[in-house]
Amino acid sequence: MLVSDILKSKGNSVVSAPPSMPVADAARLLADKRIGSILILDGGKVAGILSERDIVRTLASEGPSCLNGPVSRLMTAKVVTCSPSQTIADVMEMMTTGRFRHVPVLDDGEVAGMISIGDVVKWRLEEAQEEVRQMQAYVAGG
Repeated sequence: MLVSDILKSKGNSVVSAPPSMPVADAARLLADKRIGSILILDGGKVAGILSERDIVRTLASEGPSCLNGPVSRLMTAKVVTCSPSQTIADVMEMMTTGRFRHVPVLDDGEVAGMISIGDVVKWRLEEAQEEVRQMQAYVAGG
């Protein structure tokens, strides 16, 4: 299975924000959309990624005043991305090793979507269930 298979199913819409967006507005956007991260775009290019964890960590260390600043202060600027042609196993390994839950998908430098660990696990489970069905059919037919 490939990343493109996930995107075909879930679509390629990505919630994004500019680096200047106030953290409080980004937190509201995360809550309203019921998502875990926002892609930060500057002039259409990936500038960073902001997760709910980024906000919580900064809130715990700095207090509520951090909500007034721009997301560029809290975002992860070195964003790990993947391509539609990568395997789901590759992306799962990247996420596990890097300890992050969201990966933007870039196709020729353009944002093509975003996948989460939940998407990856769902597809991997479906893949495993299909393997089981095939083995049962093989054993029953053999």
